[in-house]
Amino acid sequence: MSSCPHRACRLRMAPYSNDSSSVHQGESSSHSHSVSVPPLIVSYNDRIRPLLDAVDKLRHLMVMREGIQLPTIVVVGDQSSGKSSVLESLAGISLPRGQGICTRVPLIMRLQNHPNPEPELFLEYSGKTVHTDESFIAEDISTATEEIAGSGKGISKTPLTLIVKKNGVPDLTMVDLPGITRVPVKDQPEDIYDQIKDIIMEHIKPEESIILNVLSATVDFPTCESIRMSQSVDKTGMRTLAVVTKSDKAPEGLHEKVTADDVNIGLGYVCVRNRIGDESYEEARVAEAKLFATHPLLSKIDKSVVGIPVLAQKLVQIQAGSIARCMPEVVKQINEKLTTNIAELNKMPKKLSTVAEAMTTFMQIIGQSKESLRKVLLRGEYDEFPDDAKMHSTARMVEMINQFSGELHKCIGTDNTANFLMEEIKVLEESRGIGLPNFLPRTAFLSILQRKVNLISNLPVEFVMKAWDYIQVIVLAVLMRHSEHYPQLQQPIRRAGKNVVEAMKDRTVSWITEIVEMEKLTDYTCDAEYTTEWNKLMGNQGTFLNQVLRSDSHPASVVLNGFGNVEVGNLWQHPDCLEQAFDLKMRMTAYWKIVLRRMVDSTALYLQYSVQNLVNKEIEKETIGELMRAGGGGIERLLEESPSLSVKREKLKKSIKVLKESKEVVGNIVDSVSVSSQVVGE
Repeated sequence: MSSCPHRACRLRMAPYSNDSSSVHQGESSSHSHSVSVPPLIVSYNDRIRPLLDAVDKLRHLMVMREGIQLPTIVVVGDQSSGKSSVLESLAGISLPRGQGICTRVPLIMRLQNHPNPEPELFLEYSGKTVHTDESFIAEDISTATEEIAGSGKGISKTPLTLIVKKNGVPDLTMVDLPGITRVPVKDQPEDIYDQIKDIIMEHIKPEESIILNVLSATVDFPTCESIRMSQSVDKTGMRTLAVVTKSDKAPEGLHEKVTADDVNIGLGYVCVRNRIGDESYEEARVAEAKLFATHPLLSKIDKSVVGIPVLAQKLVQIQAGSIARCMPEVVKQINEKLTTNIAELNKMPKKLSTVAEAMTTFMQIIGQSKESLRKVLLRGEYDEFPDDAKMHSTARMVEMINQFSGELHKCIGTDNTANFLMEEIKVLEESRGIGLPNFLPRTAFLSILQRKVNLISNLPVEFVMKAWDYIQVIVLAVLMRHSEHYPQLQQPIRRAGKNVVEAMKDRTVSWITEIVEMEKLTDYTCDAEYTTEWNKLMGNQGTFLNQVLRSDSHPASVVLNGFGNVEVGNLWQHPDCLEQAFDLKMRMTAYWKIVLRRMVDSTALYLQYSVQNLVNKEIEKETIGELMRAGGGGIERLLEESPSLSVKREKLKKSIKVLKESKEVVGNIVDSVSVSSQVVGE
């Protein structure tokens, strides 16, 4: 929210003529003479009036709920500071009086100069308008307050609007807030101070607010709680005007207090006299003018800062300047907020009403889901989930496959260095038969192969199950994302997603189990790498045999190229089959690399193939089937709008309605803003 600057300057006041604005200081207060008082109504340029009307209409539309702050005069003061008396004098009406907090809700006072001699007064609250008159206004305000804030002494943030159309009143709109009190009285909540402070801070914090701080002349200004609050949000005082009440009760030193300005009031002071007893407002103004004209101490105060008429004129001019400066920004914010809300509403899914619309939307959801799955699972694109590493599935699948390959190669029980050749010797001895020597029995090779495959047989199954569990997470995340606005559709879609992944998982487990069984069945490869690797390994046979069968010593271990340090133990005790055992070991070593590589490669390819089938065929078929099985009202029932989405849609519609009305309100006055600024600055 951009701020609205306020210039800390003295607004030039319209001069009052000597015969109507004051009494000569030398005249005695008891002397019989008449003192004429300027009317509260001041000349209000025709270009300014529409601006104030527009702001009042915007406030009535509650555009501030849209985060748009309006230029506002906010009236604050400590309890018993005379705040109500000041507002009564400006409006020419009586407000509720009594002990404790009289103002328990924010009171928006809209004063409008009215040419008709008969005043018009009415209250707006709780969506209704209540007409009243000067005799019953205080009672009606109390009734309205009780309806808003309850019959006790608690307070409420909900505002009450008082509209006063009366001949001679200044054109002003002010927000009167509850008086500040620290100590709760009977029936008041214990945290009354905090509640009041929260309301005040909410209203005075925006840079668009002008703070009218009501101070009693009978107290030290720096000790006033209202001063502390206003200073906390307006440290320079550039948007604070102080009105000093009860000047007749504490005239001593008042001139010095307002001149010294120890509390940094940037918009200046106005000293006033409160209405006493049954005085009429006209009598009170006459007495006020006489007081500041004749009192030996108060008469020293400059006439440009004393009296209700001066206060009225200052407020009107400050308000006009504030509105003229802030209105262009208000218009801009209304337009920007309206554009944003319309765009957000347009992005929301269409509210469905027919089966055709429901089916079209359903197919769009499936189509969008399939395209997202192609991007995530097949093409490795993750622009839809840039910050969610879990959804970068091709990268995660490569990591899982590499881990699977590593686990296969490191599987316990396939260590090639411990008890080197002992397994081969044992198998060869158990495979002997009647026949020519020096032939390598094929049964020996298959026996070792089957044992090794059995040792790793659970790893491929565990891997494919883990892989499909991960794929299921991806599939469900994508499906739920594209169906998030249709919660009744999500259950069958989720079920379909789980079903199709489980089916693909079962199919893959069956396939990998067959692959494992095929590897145990026989030994075969057309890969020339097998022969190359075997020949390479066999090149070490002569050296190895010489080291093991040395007559002078029998080493516990030897270094063998391709294996490292191997344990040879008592191999020298098996000289007859040692050569065959070495050959068998090298053949198995060369072939085992082929087996593991073939298992990893084929598993990766099969997974990719299965995922492609899932995305392109199975997911759509299963989802449609699941939806048809859901029954109970058909697809239109499943696509009913969720309560949360419905609430959001209605909220946006209401917001757009308010903003459109607000735009219409300000649309007719934009051109007058720059002219108004010139008028105020003259």
